[in-house]
Amino acid sequence: MKLKKIHLAVVLLILISFTSGLTLGEKKCTYCPGVAQGVKQSFTCRAWTFFEGSSCPQETADLSLFWETWNSLQNKYVDKSKIDTQKMIFGAIGGMVSAVGDPYTVFFNPDDSKDFIDDSRGEFEGVGMEVGIKKNTLQVVTPLEGTPAQKAGLRAGDVIVKINGEQSASMSVDEAIDLIRGPRGTEVTLSIFREEWKETRDIKLVRDLIDVPAVKWRMIDESTAYIQLFQFTEDANEEFKNAAMQVLDKPAQKIILDLRNNPGGYLSVAQDIAGWFLERGQLVTVEDMGENNGNLEYKAEGPALFSKTPIVILINGGSASASEILAGALRDNRGIQLVGEKSFGKGSVQQLEPLSGGSTLKVTVAKWLTPKGSQISEKGLEADVEVKMTPADYEAEKDPQLDKAIEIISQMK
Repeated sequence: MKLKKIHLAVVLLILISFTSGLTLGEKKCTYCPGVAQGVKQSFTCRAWTFFEGSSCPQETADLSLFWETWNSLQNKYVDKSKIDTQKMIFGAIGGMVSAVGDPYTVFFNPDDSKDFIDDSRGEFEGVGMEVGIKKNTLQVVTPLEGTPAQKAGLRAGDVIVKINGEQSASMSVDEAIDLIRGPRGTEVTLSIFREEWKETRDIKLVRDLIDVPAVKWRMIDESTAYIQLFQFTEDANEEFKNAAMQVLDKPAQKIILDLRNNPGGYLSVAQDIAGWFLERGQLVTVEDMGENNGNLEYKAEGPALFSKTPIVILINGGSASASEILAGALRDNRGIQLVGEKSFGKGSVQQLEPLSGGSTLKVTVAKWLTPKGSQISEKGLEADVEVKMTPADYEAEKDPQLDKAIEIISQMK
C-alpha cells in the first residue's frame, strides 16, 4: 500500500509557488512523475523540471490547461472576495483523485482527515452507517450496532436515492458522508429504495454520538459461545482478546462467529484476530499489488487458541472488507462453513498517506485475495448455506440465519 507521495506533494508545491506571486513564463511544459525527492527546481515554465540524471518517463502530465483556468478565474471572476485559493487547491487535488474512478481512493482535506480518523476509532457524530457505491448506486453497506440508522430500520443494500432532497446519483462516497454526518441532535432525511418496495420512502434520522462496540459475546448454551464482531477498529483487537479469554474461561467447546453487518476496518486487526482461529504461519490473505508489483502474504501470528474449536461463521450483504478477509481465511484454511447471504465484495486495500498541512490521501493500492486465490473485490463471498432474511423476519425480530448456524454447530463435535 505504498503510493509515492511525490505526486501530490509536487502538485501542491506548484500551486503554492503560484499563489506566492512567482511570475512564470508561458512555455508549455510537463511534470515527470515518479522521480526521486530532492530534485532541483526550474521556474522557466509552468511546471517542475527534474534534474537527477533520470530521463522523463514517456507518460507525462501537461499542466498548461490547469494554469490557464487558474489564471482566468483569478483575473476575470466577478466577485474576487469569494475566491478562496486554499479551497481551490483542495478542489483541484480532490478532482484529480476522483478522476481515477475508484470510489475508495479519496483525498481528505485537514478537516475531513480528522473526521476519518475519528471514525476509525469508533466514535463520531452522525447516524451510524457505512455507505458505499455498488452497481453505480449509493448504498447502505451496513447500519452500525445501536445507532440511529439501525433503529430506523435501514438495512444493508438499501439504495440512498436522495440526501435532504439532493439526488445522490453523481455523488462520491465522501460527498454523501459529508451530507449525512452532522452535529448531534440535528436531522437528516434520506430517500431510500429497497427491492421489495414499489417506491422510495423518506426516512428522517436524528444524528447522535456514535460509539460503536467492536465485540460482544454471550453463551448460547452450555457449550456454544456466540461472538459478534461489529468492526475492525483500533480497539477491536484488545476487545476481542478480552472476550476470547472469557470464552476460554467458560470453557466453550464451539463458537458461532457473527460477521454480519461488519463493514471492516484495519487489515492488521483482521490478521491478529485470525491468529486466534488459525495455526501460526497459516495464510490469512494475499495482497495483489497489481501488474509487475508482485503479491504480499499475510499470515497468522496469534495464539491459535481456537484453532481446533468447531466454528460456524455468519455473513450477509453488510459483511465487507476485513470481515470478508477473516471469513475467507477461515473457510479456505479450515473448511469452516459460511451461513447467511453473499457478502458485500469490498476487497480492495487502502493506505492512508499523510500529506502536507494535515491532509490525507486514502488510496487503493491492492486487491485482497483469499488464501486459495479467490478475489473478494466486487465478487464477495458466497454463503455455503444460504439463508435469506425476509421482511417478515425483520418485523418479527426473528433470526433464521442464527437459528441455522445453531442447528449446524449442534451437530459438530
